[in-house]
Amino acid sequence: MNLIGGVHQADSGEILLEGAPIRFLTPNDALKKGIGFVHQEITLCQHISVAENVFMHALNESGRALVRFSDIHARTRRLLKEFDAHSPLNPRQKVAALSVSQQQVVEIVKALSVNCKLIIFDEPTAALTESETEALFRIIVTLKAKGLAILYISHRLAEIYRIADTVSVLRDGSLIDTRPVNAIDQLSLVHSMVGRELKDIYPAKATGGARDVVLDVRGLSLAGEFEDISFNLRRGEILGFAGLVGSGRTEVARTLCGLYRRTAGEVLLNGRKLAIRSYKDAIRNGIVYLTEDRAKDGLFLDMSVASNISVISLDDVARLKMIQRRAELALARKYIADMQIKVAGPQVRLRSLSGGNQQKVLVSKLLTVSPKVVLMDEPTRGIDVGAKAQIYHLLRRLASEGVGVLMISSELPEVVGVCDRVVVMYEGRMCGLLEGDQINEKSIIQMACLSTN
Repeated sequence: MNLIGGVHQADSGEILLEGAPIRFLTPNDALKKGIGFVHQEITLCQHISVAENVFMHALNESGRALVRFSDIHARTRRLLKEFDAHSPLNPRQKVAALSVSQQQVVEIVKALSVNCKLIIFDEPTAALTESETEALFRIIVTLKAKGLAILYISHRLAEIYRIADTVSVLRDGSLIDTRPVNAIDQLSLVHSMVGRELKDIYPAKATGGARDVVLDVRGLSLAGEFEDISFNLRRGEILGFAGLVGSGRTEVARTLCGLYRRTAGEVLLNGRKLAIRSYKDAIRNGIVYLTEDRAKDGLFLDMSVASNISVISLDDVARLKMIQRRAELALARKYIADMQIKVAGPQVRLRSLSGGNQQKVLVSKLLTVSPKVVLMDEPTRGIDVGAKAQIYHLLRRLASEGVGVLMISSELPEVVGVCDRVVVMYEGRMCGLLEGDQINEKSIIQMACLSTN
């Protein structure tokens, strides 16, 4: 789809729009031809306003030397209203101050600001709240009714069956199948996606009685974000964190690993009180964090796969403070094999990998330091169902080896399918802890949406 959007250039073949062949040089050329693209990864300019991002392509369309900001602010405000958000974005606000979810809304509005004939959505709901997702679906229905063509890329099968008319499956760079969506069931669709029967997507949960506590969190608070969070993470289990986007889940994880400085509370690792002032302290103590936004905060896309895998374990591949390339490449090859990363070699630039393989590189980076606790924030965001199953089984393997695993997820089926216990958060507070048969979508939604705490 990057070819159609003008991001990449084709070696051969042609693209026809309304029967006429077209050739794109840049994404802006695609826009001029009437093709909008909502990227999977955030592509906004962080240090300018929402309105400037939305109408960047048209800031000089009038030919005036000066920009009429009152005009683009008003136009942006009208577009944002389509999402019916509880807290509408301010068109004047800097993008850098927005959450990932809010930035994704801006990406979508930016595409809608162009009078397009075709709009490509690449995993648009990966970071959206439930209400924002519903608003997007309403917009798509409206666009279809107006005669626009929609290319919608998603690994969330429920979305495909809800809004698509036709589904095409791509695997390893080849078109596998195209059918009306009502002519293929989910099992057949999954088989086409992964090339094999995919049984037991979720591994068996932990069994047995009480286990040692690996991480003990008592009264953890971060002023303005969350308050009085207490829980423990046991050896051999996967502890889930559920709640609406903005409930404070990510902030708790970032505080635990030193990215934010806690204002109250204490954290104990294997019974020993920790004083973590930075992420470097967290790594030194065996606590690692997988960010929800791999492109922005987790990976160096223009560096090699090997350099990304070794980046937090440089002491293991260096001598006299000089990186030993042979050792770095050997480390990378080990994790490429263990994680089944599809790549021509460890020296390939990371940007060329698919989202799923980039995520595997990010996980590999964390494992190089032999962590005691892994904090996974949306670990399967924007990856295919086969890669998701691999991540689930990896997390279970880590837990069985004694690593403490905490997983934040907005996808309720994977919370229910993977986690042994689930902490539910609501507006910065812990409003419940579910375990055993209590872990189901209805209970989580009721706590996350209807809590009065």
